Amino acid sequence: MTIQQIEDAITPQKKALLQHPLYEKVKTITDLHSFLENHVFAVWDFMSLLKALQSKLTCTTTPWFASPNPETRYLINEIVLAEESDLTIDGRRQSHYEMYIEAMQDCGANTIEIDTFLSEVHSLQNIFVAIKTSNLHPKIKAFLDFTFRVIEEGKPHEIAAAFTFGREDLIPNMFTVILKNFQTNFPDTDLSKLIYYFERHIELDADEHGPMAMKMITELCGEDAQKWAEIEAVSILALEKRIGLWDAIEETIALKEEMV
Repeated sequence: MTIQQIEDAITPQKKALLQHPLYEKVKTITDLHSFLENHVFAVWDFMSLLKALQSKLTCTTTPWFASPNPETRYLINEIVLAEESDLTIDGRRQSHYEMYIEAMQDCGANTIEIDTFLSEVHSLQNIFVAIKTSNLHPKIKAFLDFTFRVIEEGKPHEIAAAFTFGREDLIPNMFTVILKNFQTNFPDTDLSKLIYYFERHIELDADEHGPMAMKMITELCGEDAQKWAEIEAVSILALEKRIGLWDAIEETIALKEEMV
């Protein structure tokens, strides 16, 4: 199997995401806040996928030993560098998650739900219990649960599949649609930090991280047919869970409109 065959297999799910009705539903500032307050969970759990890959593909413990594949070691460390300590719009160093939180605060979105959830994760020391007992939308719970189940399974190529085809490969096209929508619907609102975040992701993922992630998949799977089959299965599931996340945000926006 090849990267192109995986891309062909996930085409229906990618098409469903890029044509999802959610994009047309973000019309007011309240809608935008709902989008950000729910999408932030995907921004956060992405970092856990990334760090799980770093843990699997590099040496992050002492005493240090060289990990088996220098190429994948380089690829994942390059991605971590940018995702965990990129330059902000005003020249500071932050993770992309911290950038997103600042962008939320800057446009008046609420961070209480994500802050409360992360506090519970830290307190309980069990991500699955924290997800189950949270007040999040069931489809957001399912999205997060899937991410951490893949991480817990611990197969590097499956984590890489969720990371690559569920996120990096998807983001440039998806974020371009979102960004165009924001710029059209909110011309008089200062979304400079939010726009910078999306533009930065589009730039990095299209030009650098996406191709790096594809190369990582190839390095991890080689000629192993079983691994390629597992890559396909995880990638399809990852995209289906992402569709569920979009469904949840759309439902949240619709519910708030009904309450007005």
